[in-house]
Amino acid sequence: MLPRDELLKGVTEREALARILDLTEQALKTWEVVLTDFLSPPVLIEAEQILERLTEITLISWGGYPQAERRRLGISRIEIPFEESQILLTALDIAGNFLFDPVTHRDFLGSILGTGIVRDKVGDILVLGERGAQVIVVPEIAEFLTFSLTQVRTVTVKTKPIELTELKVRPPQKKEINTVEASLRLDALASAGFALSRSKMADAISSGDVRVNWKEINQPSYTVGSGDLISMRGKGRLEVGTVEITKKQRYRVQLTRYI
Repeated sequence: MLPRDELLKGVTEREALARILDLTEQALKTWEVVLTDFLSPPVLIEAEQILERLTEITLISWGGYPQAERRRLGISRIEIPFEESQILLTALDIAGNFLFDPVTHRDFLGSILGTGIVRDKVGDILVLGERGAQVIVVPEIAEFLTFSLTQVRTVTVKTKPIELTELKVRPPQKKEINTVEASLRLDALASAGFALSRSKMADAISSGDVRVNWKEINQPSYTVGSGDLISMRGKGRLEVGTVEITKKQRYRVQLTRYI
């Protein structure tokens, strides 16, 4: 049996991680590859941190394309050969004419969940503008959605399976930013990276619109460091690169913004 109390000590996503430990014990007992449903980034990060402490298992996560946020985690004994292709996924194309009724990621997700599907069965949704969207799901619900997902907002749609290679993934756009700050406070670096005033950024942080390494942070004074990923709702992501101390004891920080 796994040392569950020790592994779960101090974690944020305790309920989700307890279920993942159940699957880990199943993989160890049956000598089979076990798959989770789709995990959100915060859960996936904590799961990998915990399970990498167990030397008898191997892990692979995959969400259909390299930049995918929501991923399934595959767990197996280290003795079992295991490849990314064994993490089963299905891509669906949701086609309709949205020229006169623009829709968002939330609209597509709402319509999918409105069919009775739970969120854990759905991965990333790639919105294609007026043409519709593509969504990655667990294979067992693909046929159901093909017949059940017929409308998004006021628009009639046709849902059909496609190959993962047909996903229209937009390469991330990058912008390099250099800033010199008195501290490594979250509000200071996020303000410089997202080009917002310090007061507006502090309000956004306090309102829960900003995450660090996928965890919601509500304190503008929170200290970030090299390698941290800052994300802001509606603004994209910001990666903290090298940090140097200047002669005046300030911090010269290299940031990369992903739009």
